[in-house]
Amino acid sequence: MTKQLNKQTVGVGVAGTGFIGPAHVEGLRRNGLQVLGLAEATRELAEQKAAEMGIPRAYASYEAMLADPEIDVVHLATPNVLHHPYAKAALLAGKHVVCEKPLAITAAESAELVKLAAEKKLVNAVNFNIRMYPMVQQARSLVQSGEIGDLFILQGSYLQDWLLFDTDWNWRLEPGLGGTLRAVGDIGSHWLDLMTFITGLRVEEVYADFTTFHKTRKKPAKPVETFTGKILQPSDYIDQPITTEDYASILLHYENGVRGSVNVAQICSGRKNRLFFEISGSKSSLAWDGERPNELWIGHRTAPNQMLIKDPSLLSPEARETASYPGGHAEGFPDTFKQLYTKVYRYIFAGDYTKKPDFPTFADGHYEMVLCEAIEKSAKEKAWVKVG
Repeated sequence: MTKQLNKQTVGVGVAGTGFIGPAHVEGLRRNGLQVLGLAEATRELAEQKAAEMGIPRAYASYEAMLADPEIDVVHLATPNVLHHPYAKAALLAGKHVVCEKPLAITAAESAELVKLAAEKKLVNAVNFNIRMYPMVQQARSLVQSGEIGDLFILQGSYLQDWLLFDTDWNWRLEPGLGGTLRAVGDIGSHWLDLMTFITGLRVEEVYADFTTFHKTRKKPAKPVETFTGKILQPSDYIDQPITTEDYASILLHYENGVRGSVNVAQICSGRKNRLFFEISGSKSSLAWDGERPNELWIGHRTAPNQMLIKDPSLLSPEARETASYPGGHAEGFPDTFKQLYTKVYRYIFAGDYTKKPDFPTFADGHYEMVLCEAIEKSAKEKAWVKVG
């Protein structure tokens, strides 16, 4: 007999409890979904984290979590190199999967996951949570309804400063763990996904310029968690050559002659997590800043410009669905996880997997892999590259 999944019966397992894993756990709990168990690099770490977060089961290994018949959905918040093998193993074990981005290290791997998920008829999602800000949803509604007019230009940036110093270190700096793309794969992929989500347009060709300002970094001799900014002594470091990009500037040719450009970097002092985009059309423009997420600027030629503040009563039905609080009550980064999992689990519980999902899927994750491979190829060849 097939298990009927609902909030009372679904079993959720989480792999990885670094920076982003706890955000998954919190987003799930805010939806009334209890995390049944978690897996980490070691049993000891799993037990420690399970105790800290009040999770009932700590598994000796990821394989042990998949072997638990009470686990129905797996959330992957591990280093990038594990996304493909872990997602594949979960699908083969009959589990639905919510995976952090990037979906895989290569487009060949992500294509395999798209195919396998379809064959197994299992729900699959990629954690492009930035889509779930109400004002991003409102931007999409304005573009899709034609209020901005014919699109001309998509431009913006994604800037952070947490890798500004040569003593800043994280596993994402190591190609063996994070992949050969760093800034573009880690945060640029969010910007690129948003532009396709908002406009519905795909990229036809790209031209990319990369540089690495810190050719050598000081790697701590012991692990350091993401964003913790721990201060170590000189004797605690090892010199490590860096081959991944600190900075990327990308020109984008979209469908219908639309032009785009984006700058991506994690070494911009004072920018903590600034995803910015501006979309210019034949009627109006709009702009959004991720560090001021409850505001949407709308620009006009023949009328005063507007600053729309998040207020469900003023938003489109699609945007209103991702706003849980009334006007004047700010919603931010943690809320995007809640809103994404609201959509994913509503879809799982409905049980009709032939219906088009209203959340980012493995297919979206695969498209980003194809696009990012074209960007990386362009940076190496210093030439325009068609997106396959």
